[in-house]
Amino acid sequence: MDIREDIKEFLRTRRARITPEQAGLPAYGTNRRVKGLRREEVAMLAGISVEYYTRLERGNAAGVSDGVIEGLVRALQLDEAERLHLADLVRAANARRPEPRPPARRRVRPTIQRILDSLVDAAAVVRNERFDILAANELGRAFYAPVFDSPYGPPNLARFCFLDPAAADFFDDWEQAADDVVAILRAAAGRDPFDRSLTDLVGQLSTRSEAFRTRWAAHDVKLHRSGVKKVHHPVVGNMEVDYEALILAADENLRMNVYTAAPDTPTHAALRLLASWAASERAASR
Repeated sequence: MDIREDIKEFLRTRRARITPEQAGLPAYGTNRRVKGLRREEVAMLAGISVEYYTRLERGNAAGVSDGVIEGLVRALQLDEAERLHLADLVRAANARRPEPRPPARRRVRPTIQRILDSLVDAAAVVRNERFDILAANELGRAFYAPVFDSPYGPPNLARFCFLDPAAADFFDDWEQAADDVVAILRAAAGRDPFDRSLTDLVGQLSTRSEAFRTRWAAHDVKLHRSGVKKVHHPVVGNMEVDYEALILAADENLRMNVYTAAPDTPTHAALRLLASWAASERAASR
């Protein structure tokens, strides 16, 4: 990852999306040469000099203080995910490049697997920040059966989304799913721009998918905490599950995604049917 370029493009794209009216500024004239705010307008709103902001937008974030970051958050109307991303980029720009790290573990601790297996009425998987699925309970594996069956390497939601044609059928709204995957990956890259495995994944997807490449260039970021996921499962049909992303405090950069449905709903019935199907598949494989 090129941290200077990421800072430059993140600030530029955030500036371009805000009109003077949205910022509470008068829009003098109709022949503005820039889309969104001018640099001097951002500087004024952030309480810094134009020269200082220009230096920042060129990717030079040396010595940027928390106060300057908060000023930019206000001026550019950043949401929580964007505020954290900007702070991560500044932190990375001022950090010494770390020593190479050993490859991340591909398996979870036995305790985590036992927790997964204890969730009998919910589909659950554990993933890292690169969307590698490292573990699952039986229902979680059944829920993401198209991902586990994908020919594009070990189960990875990002590769599945952008390389496997089956993703267009699985995700009810593929465009939204693709936007979310890239925004979450972009945020992860800001937290750890020296993650070689993440860099390799981004390189692979950028080379092989124009849809990924276009979204990556937008520099959008998103937090992944909770929400609703709509899928069309090849075995049980349409499902609309609620999900919670639970950070595993003792396992750096791992999170458990748990998918449930309210009782007496079509999706709850579909999950129970899917659990029965998974159990029959397990029995048949013995």
